[in-house]
Formats: sequence, structure tokens, C-alpha cells
Amino acid sequence: MNSLLEDWQKKSKQNYKKNKDFLKKLKSKNKREIDDLAAGLHEDTFKKIDCLECANCCRGLGPRISRTDIKRMSKYLKMKERDFEEEYVKVDEDEDFVMKAMPCPFLMDDNYCSIYEARPKACREYPHTDMEGFAKKPNLHARNTLTCPAAFHVVERMKELI
Repeated sequence: MNSLLEDWQKKSKQNYKKNKDFLKKLKSKNKREIDDLAAGLHEDTFKKIDCLECANCCRGLGPRISRTDIKRMSKYLKMKERDFEEEYVKVDEDEDFVMKAMPCPFLMDDNYCSIYEARPKACREYPHTDMEGFAKKPNLHARNTLTCPAAFHVVERMKELI
């Protein structure tokens, strides 16, 4: 097993409060420097971590799904949008479209996504560690450290470097 994946869940729970506090303090730092650092750490991390070894995001997080996502996914599956929504989508408490069931119905036994080419934007961008405005979303990144070993690793490396 990849050494970055060993004990990360236990460590992420132990470090959650520290990580959240650290990430909140980034708001006072130079935004461009933080974005550049996060993007570099993201790139380095994903050279070492293969999402197919984990797929926790697909098992436990329901991504927000846009109308554009619904159009793309239903077209990919050769379904009418209405039928796709009826089978796979619900509206959550925030009035967002999300998957009806978790784990994601498109997650296969080998951790591959059966609609990878048409997956939602939220899935394409997860874990958001290379996003512009990294420091503006401390709560998002802190929560993601609990689900994603790559997000955890990015934050831990960032703490060492800042």
C-alpha cells in the first residue's frame, strides 16, 4: 500500500481541529502564494496517490450536480434527462441536485467510474486543492481531509512549509 495512504484517516481525525485552525489562518496570507503552493502540492501529491486505491469520495460524498451535469450524464447514458433525474437525482436540504444513493451508482467494484468522461463538475474538481482562492475555503479543505488522503497530504505538507 502507498505509504501516504497508511493511517491517514486516523491522522486526519486527530489533526482535524489543528488543520481547520491552520487553514483559517491562511486567509491573512498572500493569496497568490497560497494558490501557487497549493497547486504545486496538489500536482506533487497526485503523482504519488492514485484515486483508484481509495475512492472514498465516490463512496461517501454526494457531489452537487448542475443542470449542465445532468444534461451531459444523461446524454452519455443515452437517457432522457427526466428519466435520469428520476432514477439518480434528488434535491437536498440546500435545494441542490445530488445523487439519490451513495455510494455513487456509477462507482464500479474496481473503483473506476462508469461515466468518467461525463462525470459531474464537482467530481472533476475534487478535492479542490488546486483551486484558485484556496485560502477562501478553509472549512471545505478541512472537511476534505477527512475523506480524501490527497487533501490530507496537501494540508499536512502545507503546514510544514508555511
